[in-house]
Order: sequence, then structure tokens, then C-alpha cells
Amino acid sequence: WGEEKLWDTKANNHNGMFDRKGRVWFAAVVRGPKNPAFCQKGSDHPSAKLFPLERTNRALTFLDPKTMKYTFVDTCFQTHHLQFGYDANETVWTSGGGPVIGWVNTKMFDETGDAAKSQGWTAFVLDTNGNGKRDDYVEPDQPVDPTKDKRIAGGFYAVMPSPVDGSIWGSVAAFGGTAAVVRVAPGPNPPATALAEIYNVPKPYFGIRGADIDKQGVVWASMGSGHIGSFDRRKCKGPLNGPKATGDHCPEGWAFYQYPGPGFQGIGENSAESSYYTWVDQHNTFGLGEDVPMSTGNLNDGLIALKDGKMIVLRVPYPLGFYAKGFDGRIDDPAAGWKGRGLWTTSGDRAPWLMEGGKGKKPIVVHFQLRPDPLAH
Repeated sequence: WGEEKLWDTKANNHNGMFDRKGRVWFAAVVRGPKNPAFCQKGSDHPSAKLFPLERTNRALTFLDPKTMKYTFVDTCFQTHHLQFGYDANETVWTSGGGPVIGWVNTKMFDETGDAAKSQGWTAFVLDTNGNGKRDDYVEPDQPVDPTKDKRIAGGFYAVMPSPVDGSIWGSVAAFGGTAAVVRVAPGPNPPATALAEIYNVPKPYFGIRGADIDKQGVVWASMGSGHIGSFDRRKCKGPLNGPKATGDHCPEGWAFYQYPGPGFQGIGENSAESSYYTWVDQHNTFGLGEDVPMSTGNLNDGLIALKDGKMIVLRVPYPLGFYAKGFDGRIDDPAAGWKGRGLWTTSGDRAPWLMEGGKGKKPIVVHFQLRPDPLAH
């Protein structure tokens, strides 16, 4: 603000997520960018032997609110968003790793305190030779060789473990290129056995950012074209591997729903809404039902839910400039009806002084609850 420095973060923390013990995990800086030796070429780490990594910015940390102890988990891979899987090891999966997807076995880390032993990562490799297993591969800038597999650049922005089959999904090309979702099946030894599938967003739709998955395994994503998009792998008609399964082989898996609000002139019916992130209310924490996809309505000053094909805008009228980057639901008392459940989000995470109120305005936490009627209290 003028000469006054208001933003002085060092940890650069991003996307906090609770684990089952009530600890909050963050993508955050823990050291300088040069990776330790166990990450790099020449290491005997199972992941480094296959795909060594030299640098990273964010790693992982977690805070235990009971003790206020803040713990570093030094990772070789870059992190951005994170989500916990459904496995017994309480694996946390991360996005932002560029050419790899990384994970930490949090159960092992709790038992050993050994970050190197507890982590792993893998490249994104398509099964283009169609034999159902991972083999030698060609690089992203090389043409498909039907006798080999093919590595793709990957670059997860969102990350979401599937509750259906243990696969890990992510949105890719959030900052340019062909928007897509990618599915990773880890296999028994993920650094060496993980196989990827990629499904490009069909034209005329474009752009992708934050995404989530429902209990049926359907992926929902915020689209730059002014839509919420869904991808259902079960609708694919052709082979999901082989030399032609390189992105454009399942347009029938996609569906799109236009966000509310005015659009740009001259390009047909459209919405100018530029939603940042989509989340799925798998457990009816808000009250609209299970598996309801909801997006940050960043140009609608609120959140947007898609219920039975209809868009519902949850608008925040004051202060002007409400801008959520993510949200989650929580049921505090399942017996308390609407009062015991709701959505939680924030606004003004980076530049709160641009909201109504100006200089000195602090970031806010917002709790959304759905009353059964306007007079309920």
C-alpha cells in the first residue's frame, strides 16, 4: 500500500487440509530450492532412481492445534494442492509437481519421522503400446511409438483421489496448452508401475482449473469457457489404452453446464464467470444433497452449486469483492438439522485491501448455512 509492505510471507503456504487426527497439512516452503542428495541422480531412493528431481520450492508441513507444533516434511517434489486418499496409510497426494505426482505415506512418517522413506513420486506414463503395464517410454516431445509407452508432461493443478477405485485424478494445463484431466492408477509399486490416462477437454470448451471428484468417480472442474465441466470415464466407448488413447479418444465422457451471469459479446451464448475452483459436497454437508458439485463464483461474489441441472448462486452481498479460492463442508452435529452443518470458506487471502473497506481490511472467514425457509432461525 504505497511504500508500506503488507505482504511479507516467507512460508508461502497454500491449501491447508485436515487429516484424521485434526492436524492441518499445508503446501509450504521448508528450505531453499536445491533438493537434498536423496532426491537426485545417483540416489538409491526408489523414485529418484527412475525420475530424479533437483529442485523444489514448496514441500509439506503440518500443524497440530493441540500442541501448536509445526512440523516440516521435506519433499523432493513440488507441492501446490493436496488431498488425502482413502487408504489405510492415510496417503496425502499432491499437485504442482510438474512432470511428476508426489505423495507421502503419513502413517509411516508418524511412525518413523523419516520424510525420505515416507515419500514417493512418479512420472505420468500412458500405456500407448496397450499391453496393460508400464514399459520403456518415449518423451513428451517425441511421437508415439506403438511398441513403447509415452510420458506426458502432466502438471497436476488440482488433485483428487477417487473413492471408487484408488486411482488419482488431476486437472492439467491450467496455465495454457490443451486442458485435460488425467487419471493415474498407482499399481503395486507406484514409482515403477503407475499408468496414466489423459482426457482432453473437447472444443468449443476450454480452460481448466480447480477440480474435485464425486462418490461415483465423476470428475467436476471449473472451466475457463464459463462452465462447470464433468468427466465420467464410464461413458467412454473406445479403448482406454493403446496408440490412439492420447487425449482425444473419449469426448463422450464430457458434459458441460454454463455458469450464470452475463457473457462476452460476439461469441454466442456464454458466461464470463471465471470460476477458480470446484468442490463436490460428497456428504451433504450443506443441505442440497450428496454429490452436489459447487464452484467458487468469483465474478458472482459467491459460490455456485449445480443441483439437478440448475445453478444456485450463494451470493455474499457485503463486503463487496467476495472472492473465494476454495472451500469445504463440515457437519458439526448431524442431529441439529441445518444448524449443525455448513460450508466454510475465506475471502481476501492475498489482497484484502481491494475489498470494500479498503486499507486495513482483513481477510475474512465465511460460514454458509442453508435454512429450510427464510424465517428459520
